[in-house]
Amino acid sequence: MTLASPKFRRPRKPYRPRKTAPRYLLSCACSLLGNSVAGVILPLVLLATTGDALAAGTLALICAVPQFVIGLIGGALTDRFNRRNVSIVSDILSAVSVALLPVVDMVWGLSFGWFVALGLLGAIGDIPGMTARDSLVPAVCERDGRSLQKFMGLTQSLDSLVVIVGPALAAFLMGAVGSVNALWFTAAMSLSAALLTLTLPRSLGAVCGAAAHAASPAAANIGTATAQPRRGLVSGAWNALREGVRVLFASDTLLRSSMLISFGVVMVMGSFQGLVLPVHFTAANSPELLGYVLSAMSAGMLASSLGYAALAHKLRRRTWYILSLTGMALGILGLGLLPPLPLLIASALMLGLSAGPISALLGFFIFDRIPAENRGSALGTQNSLTLAAAPVAVFATSLVVEGAGVSVAALALAGCWMLITVWALNTHSLKYLDDKESHPDPIPFVPDAERI
Repeated sequence: MTLASPKFRRPRKPYRPRKTAPRYLLSCACSLLGNSVAGVILPLVLLATTGDALAAGTLALICAVPQFVIGLIGGALTDRFNRRNVSIVSDILSAVSVALLPVVDMVWGLSFGWFVALGLLGAIGDIPGMTARDSLVPAVCERDGRSLQKFMGLTQSLDSLVVIVGPALAAFLMGAVGSVNALWFTAAMSLSAALLTLTLPRSLGAVCGAAAHAASPAAANIGTATAQPRRGLVSGAWNALREGVRVLFASDTLLRSSMLISFGVVMVMGSFQGLVLPVHFTAANSPELLGYVLSAMSAGMLASSLGYAALAHKLRRRTWYILSLTGMALGILGLGLLPPLPLLIASALMLGLSAGPISALLGFFIFDRIPAENRGSALGTQNSLTLAAAPVAVFATSLVVEGAGVSVAALALAGCWMLITVWALNTHSLKYLDDKESHPDPIPFVPDAERI
């Protein structure tokens, strides 16, 4: 009787979790690509349906207040429920709202009322999803061991690349299948974003604030632990607004100035993209050219974002800041003159080439200085205020277009940006970007229960 020799077994390789950043970035790219295509098509469809620039501004204003409230509730949701799950549900709602537009057009025909109803449904999906997706960024970086500052540069470059493709793809789709049918692509992209987010670990979106751990260690063992006590959505939304405003505007002067500049960019550029340029090209019977102008802007932003990521250490932050603001002023002035198409594309390219560095800088300041345990409320408030400011600016611009013409409105927007540039270059909090001592750490968040 012989004893069989034991079989040799190779030791198992240690388990290494799959990287989450590629799937997260791909999900963001799908969502952004769909929104980029819709951002070109929807204003043109609305103008073709109503034939009135004021209708576009009125629609934006009608949706502003509900969007603001929805954004606050979205901030409360992302500080209360799993952020990954909120993002998935939001993308599905966005897909449904956009898919209903061609369905309604086929069955009943689109009207101003349908645009209002479906616009509000889309806001219920888009705004909380935007907040939830932004709130996942630090968790993705921590899980994959990535630098937040470098990851912000990567996301900025990816966003610019997607936004280059979006307007050009929108122009192609409008020519191939028509404006309304092209919206099916947007719905498919939102659904793809939801499916990709579904592959991310559920633990990535768990809300586990430092305050919750300190106040109740048992809460850390709950899969959906929250950073603040349970409360109704209405009171949670109010608390999100109050704490978000405090963090964004009262606790840190650098963060406050960054937010104000961001609002200025959204209001001026939102009015150009959402009203002035669509009206200009519709009047010229060439609506498809809008996509190519916006693609030129995005191409410049991609190039400048990549250049900044590679050469950021070569110049001081303040130098990048000045060069970026100056170049943006020249580009917006060119757009404001509404010159012939070649010069309009050149101005858009100049604007994009200048916007990359300041976008990366402002984005880094915002993500770096918002307290982690209150990130959902702060970002929800930021998105709400941003999405409320843009429609107000579009409505004001539509009044100028109706009363004085699109050329006067374009020049007025350019003048507004010149004033913003002068303020941004002279405000004290943004004069010493390279001096860390000039910007101490923001005031730490203290939960309501601990303020007694």
